[in-house]
Amino acid sequence: MTWLADPSAIVEDGAVVGDGTRIWHHAHVRSGARIGAGCSLGKNVYVDAGVRLGDGVKVQNNVSIYRGVDIGDEVFLGPSCVFTNDLLPRAGNDDFRVVPTTVRRGASIGANVTIVCGTTLGEWSMVAAGSVVTRDVAPHQLVLGNPARHHGWVCRRGHVVSRAAEPPPDPDRCPACEEPAP
Repeated sequence: MTWLADPSAIVEDGAVVGDGTRIWHHAHVRSGARIGAGCSLGKNVYVDAGVRLGDGVKVQNNVSIYRGVDIGDEVFLGPSCVFTNDLLPRAGNDDFRVVPTTVRRGASIGANVTIVCGTTLGEWSMVAAGSVVTRDVAPHQLVLGNPARHHGWVCRRGHVVSRAAEPPPDPDRCPACEEPAP
């Protein structure tokens, strides 16, 4: 098996793309990027040098993922979300410093979300559409708003299991799912 790219996509020499990955119209994957197996990169996606995407990642249209971002397995990136990578951006900044961002396995990021660099999004966390993430998001935590704030806890399938401030003892025990997620 191999990966597929639309003829309009640019996948630079030196990029590593896993088996079964599909890269759609006008996407650009830079040299040094590592894309896992079974991923989908939508129209007009930009993946910078040094970015790593795990296996089974779904990247919707118009997403920009800049150097310093590490994406775990089974992550969902909604349309037009963007990752920053510099806390002090200036057009003429000679001491540009990449600040790393980590998105752990199973996290879901909604449409038009901005992730400010230096944050970690925990496993199976969920960020609601239009939010601006300025601080870490705990595993299974649901956040929303600008800046993104706690709004509950979700199971692996995304159902809200609690609105309490503290996480439930077993966030994968979900009344809507009736049994733990695989």
